[in-house]
Amino acid sequence: MLLGVLVWVSVRDDPPTVREQRDLAQAGPVVDRAVGELLAAVGDAGAVVLTPERVTRGCRITPMEDGAVLERGVAVDLAGDDVRGLLERVAARLPADWWARVRATDEGVRLRADAGGFVAVEGRPAGPGRALLTADTGCRPVGAGYRPPTAAPGPEGAALAAALRALGLPAAPQPTPSAAPCPAGGGTNTRTVRATGPAPATLAALAPLAGGSPVRETPEVYAWRSGPVSVVVERAGDEVRLAASAGCPA
Repeated sequence: MLLGVLVWVSVRDDPPTVREQRDLAQAGPVVDRAVGELLAAVGDAGAVVLTPERVTRGCRITPMEDGAVLERGVAVDLAGDDVRGLLERVAARLPADWWARVRATDEGVRLRADAGGFVAVEGRPAGPGRALLTADTGCRPVGAGYRPPTAAPGPEGAALAAALRALGLPAAPQPTPSAAPCPAGGGTNTRTVRATGPAPATLAALAPLAGGSPVRETPEVYAWRSGPVSVVVERAGDEVRLAASAGCPA
């Protein structure tokens, strides 16, 4: 019992020297910046989408304190199936002090890096021609909680609206946004907006928006880039999910 009390006091009062001494409010901005770095590292190698932030509660920091894990990510659709090639490209373009490496593991090829602040970065295949890059905090005290960053609307909104019109769907009343700061700084941000609707019989109506050169085209996924903007449309049963993202400047 005494040991548990001492550990709890140390986590609360000592300078942060381990992951468990920085709460989500402190670690969140590190994760946000890592997401911007990951997206910038992808560049024009695929169509990108910021995944919704996920806070998972219930992990244990000490026998006396619960915690939570924050995870954010970037999903990438590729023109081909060379996910390892994408991971190696990303690793080469991340900050040198992240020590990013791509290795074959028992679970498959993985990119792993250290974004600082005890935030872990990973990249992995997420299906044929698709990769998922993530940054997570590990188990932390919740503190004041995670506050997602905001960003002013950009060209992604018009791209989403055009995709909805092409599919004969109504405009999204309130697109669900995700945002992250770009590594270029100067107030630049990346932003993803999303919408859903009933699935059409085919996604072929999107072809004119891609200029005949989609990044990925299957019966279930249609993804393209238009300058710095990526659009990914995916059929999921009776529903179609759309996401448009403004990338970070080089």
